[in-house]
Amino acid sequence: MYTIVDIETTGNGIKGNKVTEISIFKYDGYAIVDEFTSLVNPECEIPYFITGLTGIDNQMVRDAPTFEALASTILQFTEDCIFVAHSVNFDYNVLKNEFKEIGLDFVRKKLCTVRLSRKLFPGYHSYSLGKLCTSLNIPLKDRHRARGDAHATVLLFQKLLRAHGAEKVFKTFLNARSQEATLPPSLPKDVFENLPTQPGIYYFKNAKGKIIYVGKAINIKKRVLSHFYDKANKEVQMCQETNHIDFELSGSNLLALLMESAAIKKHFPEYNRSQKRNLRPYGIFSYEDRKGILHLAFNHLKMVPNALSTFYSPTDCRLYLEELCETFGLCPKYCHLQENVNSCSHYRVTSCDGVCRGTESISEYNDKVQAALMHIRSKKSDFIIKQKGRTPMEDAFVLVRNDTYLGYGFVAKDMDISSFEDLETFLLPQKDTLEVKGILTSFLNKMKGNTLVESYFTENTRV
Repeated sequence: MYTIVDIETTGNGIKGNKVTEISIFKYDGYAIVDEFTSLVNPECEIPYFITGLTGIDNQMVRDAPTFEALASTILQFTEDCIFVAHSVNFDYNVLKNEFKEIGLDFVRKKLCTVRLSRKLFPGYHSYSLGKLCTSLNIPLKDRHRARGDAHATVLLFQKLLRAHGAEKVFKTFLNARSQEATLPPSLPKDVFENLPTQPGIYYFKNAKGKIIYVGKAINIKKRVLSHFYDKANKEVQMCQETNHIDFELSGSNLLALLMESAAIKKHFPEYNRSQKRNLRPYGIFSYEDRKGILHLAFNHLKMVPNALSTFYSPTDCRLYLEELCETFGLCPKYCHLQENVNSCSHYRVTSCDGVCRGTESISEYNDKVQAALMHIRSKKSDFIIKQKGRTPMEDAFVLVRNDTYLGYGFVAKDMDISSFEDLETFLLPQKDTLEVKGILTSFLNKMKGNTLVESYFTENTRV
């Protein structure tokens, strides 16, 4: 026995979604044997756009029974029946949450007419209820009202039951191990089945092929499946829109983190929240003025061809220059911490020996600047982080030169590598961002002294 269900809601996600109308048809596989339809008082305001879609307004549901008043009827009506709906996880999860709020469990076997239709009626451009009914000549009256949509779903389900190969498909879908009821309605099962269990990144794509989410995982398939079980509003909505999943192998968690960060900044996916900031980097640089005095200053990195150090905010640049001033006795005026002044009078940096007032010679001051420049350059290093490759026959690497992340790459294990230049042949260039710096710093801190951080050659190894 089947109960074919459709609900209308207030449209506030999944957990905040309240039922405004419910319609249930009990179907024995040949005919409708019973029906239950009712408006439901959601005990909250119905948004205007929902009223525009369904025609259900606050006045219509004012005297309708609450969900709690209808709960026993719904439980009894669906008992010992398979719960059927178009995009079943939406209707099922909304009802499950409504029952949970009044302290009741709601557990039923499920079938999704979207997934069944994709399997038994392949090749259609859209599997929305309206377009599918048009394609299959199924009458659909009162669209976006519970009874009209539920009755159309009954007629669709009837065709599905009688389709070629239906018996085998239904048996597979009802098998608890098949995961058919868990997968997003528009995602073909074979796409999920073909996902690897290796490290890498994955892309959720909508019906238009647009990337809507990028994630990373040690086990791609396991991580993707966890999205389908997550009942948070964002996750449910994202899965509802997912039509395809692509992936790229990384070989290791570190490479997956770096690849994920780059992909998020490139595609700016709708459902990713973090790492979407594109902070403008700043570079510290040095120059000599007409008097022969060496200056330290900062500007946007694109205006600084050979930056001494890179930061991601003017504040960080100033704090770094203040530290250099205090350490090496430099002048705040000539480090551009004070502009348009005859002599420095910085409230925090008081270490200037008077080059700005003529009490210190330019050559003496420049010697101190040169010492600061040597200090900055001594902090820079070139190193490689060697990681597992995507296959047993290759290695992966992360390349950093002058403390700047250049990118990553993959190279065959039998390749003779003796210099940075050799590796650069296999490099996939990437941008050095604030997020990347955080990823690499965290990795190096965790792996210090561990052989996972090593060089392809002995010199310039950083462990």
